[in-house]
Amino acid sequence: MKFPANRPRLVLVVPSPASEGHTSETLLATLDKALTAGDIASVILDNAKADEASFQAFAALAVAKIQSSGAAAIVLNDTRTAGRVSADGVHIEGSRADIADAVERYTPKMIVGTGNVKERHTALEVGELQPDYMFFGKIGADSKAEAHPRNLSLAEWWAAMVEIPAIVQAGSKIDDLAACFATRAEFIALGAAVFSADKPEQVVADANRQLDEMSAADTEE
Repeated sequence: MKFPANRPRLVLVVPSPASEGHTSETLLATLDKALTAGDIASVILDNAKADEASFQAFAALAVAKIQSSGAAAIVLNDTRTAGRVSADGVHIEGSRADIADAVERYTPKMIVGTGNVKERHTALEVGELQPDYMFFGKIGADSKAEAHPRNLSLAEWWAAMVEIPAIVQAGSKIDDLAACFATRAEFIALGAAVFSADKPEQVVADANRQLDEMSAADTEE
């Protein structure tokens, strides 16, 4: 599916199966609904506080669902599990040395992305390592309804001057998608907005509809 250049795509962030209020079963059921409700470019799997064996079992099922939908499956920090479940990539939240090592070892056979930068200088230093994308936000830190102003500001600055694609983390509701759209980031990440929703499929459908409308209106201006 081809989209206009000004139309960001969605990235899902799946909470860890060890996180409060979630289990592997509920997350997989929600993922099924979300993936069939509208366009999703990629999915990042959070593994916070999960033991390696149980997360790997969960990830194997999740990756199969994600890839069968046409999206890319990305695992947070755990390169070993990512390889074992044939994920498409890894998302590294760590030191500059960790990011550099992952880029050197796994590019181009896997997607290597990173994020959780809090100021411009660090972002530029990390950008010199040539990750496949920069995520403005921290995985799992979308508990507030609106996107964090710092993430919006950094994503807007980055998208205007750096070729490496930007993902901006939205809030726990999709009411502020216009602010995310305005950054010109190539992707918008939804986590709690989908996985804490009563009707996740409706959230994904509504988000895609809003982005279509914003893109069309922006083109007409």
